[in-house]
Amino acid sequence: MQKVFAVCCLVIWASATILSAQEPDKSKRPSPPAHAEFTFADGASIQIDYSSPRRRGRQIFGALVPYGQVWRAGANEATTFLTSVPLLVGTRKVPAGSYTLFAVPDKGKWTLIISKKTGEWGTPYPGEDSDFARTDMVITHLPEAVENFTISLDKSAGGCKLNLAWEQTQASVEISEKK
Repeated sequence: MQKVFAVCCLVIWASATILSAQEPDKSKRPSPPAHAEFTFADGASIQIDYSSPRRRGRQIFGALVPYGQVWRAGANEATTFLTSVPLLVGTRKVPAGSYTLFAVPDKGKWTLIISKKTGEWGTPYPGEDSDFARTDMVITHLPEAVENFTISLDKSAGGCKLNLAWEQTQASVEISEKK
């Protein structure tokens, strides 16, 4: 009986060791995981999880990320957007829940896509039939190039501003609680 128990323990330990060795350390990826979070005064929150690609001397917008095409707004797994409260994202009402973010960059304006389909690996856009909402973003030309693609949620007068920044471009949209 003790031999059977010892063999079972050995098999469990070996299985756990093999499984943990197969899980890659995502922080060592060329586009490591990143997180943005904002908490409103009443405790409601927004969380965004994404992978942050690096510029590495490349031209990004209009080249690596083509103008006028849906982009996954990050790398690796799809960018997730989780809200604990109903929101106004730009002019669009978004109920509490979990979503995926995409964007359509263009020279003069960007469009943020909030998709109701979740759990994708980043590249296959599920299509317009999965869009929950689309809203315009305001473009700002940055004086200094941003090396790491960054998503931030910065406090603003009405709530927060969602910013997507990379290269010398920042696309922004206001977010507020829908009361």
